[in-house]
Amino acid sequence: MAVEGQRLDLPRALREAGVTALIAFGLFLPLIGLQTVTDIRNDLILETRWLLLFAITAIVGAGRLAFSLGFEPWFRQRTLRPVAATPPAWRGLVAKWFVPFAIGFVIAYPPIVIALNGFGGSVKWIDNFGIQILIYVMLGWGLNIVVGLAGLLDLGYVAFYAVGAYSYALLAKSFGFSFWILLPMAGTLASFWGILLGFPVLRLRGDYLAIVTLAFGEIIRIVIINWVDLTSGYAGISGIPRPTFFGIPFNANDDGFAAVFGLEFSPLYRVIFLYYLILALALLTAFVTVRLRRLPVGRAWEALREDEIACRSLGINTTNTKLTAFAMGAMFAGFAGSFFAARQGFISPESFTFLESATILSIVVLGGMGSQIGVAIAAIVMIGGTEIMRELDFLKQIFGPTFDPTQYRMLLFGFAMVLIMIWRPRGLIATRTPSVFLKERKSISVDLVKEGHG
Repeated sequence: MAVEGQRLDLPRALREAGVTALIAFGLFLPLIGLQTVTDIRNDLILETRWLLLFAITAIVGAGRLAFSLGFEPWFRQRTLRPVAATPPAWRGLVAKWFVPFAIGFVIAYPPIVIALNGFGGSVKWIDNFGIQILIYVMLGWGLNIVVGLAGLLDLGYVAFYAVGAYSYALLAKSFGFSFWILLPMAGTLASFWGILLGFPVLRLRGDYLAIVTLAFGEIIRIVIINWVDLTSGYAGISGIPRPTFFGIPFNANDDGFAAVFGLEFSPLYRVIFLYYLILALALLTAFVTVRLRRLPVGRAWEALREDEIACRSLGINTTNTKLTAFAMGAMFAGFAGSFFAARQGFISPESFTFLESATILSIVVLGGMGSQIGVAIAAIVMIGGTEIMRELDFLKQIFGPTFDPTQYRMLLFGFAMVLIMIWRPRGLIATRTPSVFLKERKSISVDLVKEGHG
């Protein structure tokens, strides 16, 4: 009855909405309301955008009002609702068929896009959405080994991504090795650097571990910037050889892919090839991770995440356990980095900043640490949402012709993170399937695990 009474407490809801709108106005005033631009004399002047500021403030206030009147009572009822002994039947049906359907969809994604948009309009959707999302899915699955399974907070994961990219770029340009030879080499070199990072942090946990890994990522970036003779510094490395289809390049020459197979030349063929290549690498990452979870090393990772002292008392070698986690996670980052360099044909230190590490870590945390499906969903939402904002041209008709939605992607991203952490603090997929089970496989519900453990 108290919850039902709060539903009709309109004065309290209006008061909270007004306070929220006032706070939003104060926060957004320097971020949105004021803008510095350069005039024709190259002088920096300050412009105001009051209409946009008031519109966003009103949206925030209306959202808070809707939450107080409708969502908050529902959320409290859901929190007080007793835990069901058995999950609904539809959940089991979705869990059974979701993975096969998802795999089938990503395999058929390029033909679906071509059927809907034709050859001319499909490059953007396959490249910017399909390939870009799959790169972050692979990176998220790689970091999930370190953070989700082993419980080691890594804020410098982008360093291994950079090692893989620069290893491929330098070896391909200097020695002319093919992509298929350099792909495992880049993963091996990144894995080696993962072991080097693992040794100094064997005795560190929590915040201290995060600080050291953050420093390691910045060290790698600074070395790349300042070792100009090797990496060209801020200028980056251009002209990186691209992967071929069994030695057949994707160009317009007579020996190109289109000419060999009697097709009209189109850049779409190379994009489709790269899509299925990164899809195969991502599925390989998922398969290896699932298999490793069932092996003794995978169970040792999860035991280390739960309680390191208990691991030592049981005779588990925590040194080897941590090093293997760092090495495996770094190896998959090296694979993704080599693919990124081959896809772009140009790399620079600007592609491997701390923001990339934060984005990958956010994908793992928001998706649910230890959950492969959750990480994939979070990558689709975050990266796909960022890309789809580039297509929202109709917002210019609402907020003015100078409005650029991509400038606010990090603002929306942070807002979404706050909502997810309030709604599902353990991530989108809170349940966890045990690595080993007796007679019957059962998921471990979030309600049966103490917050901050497991």
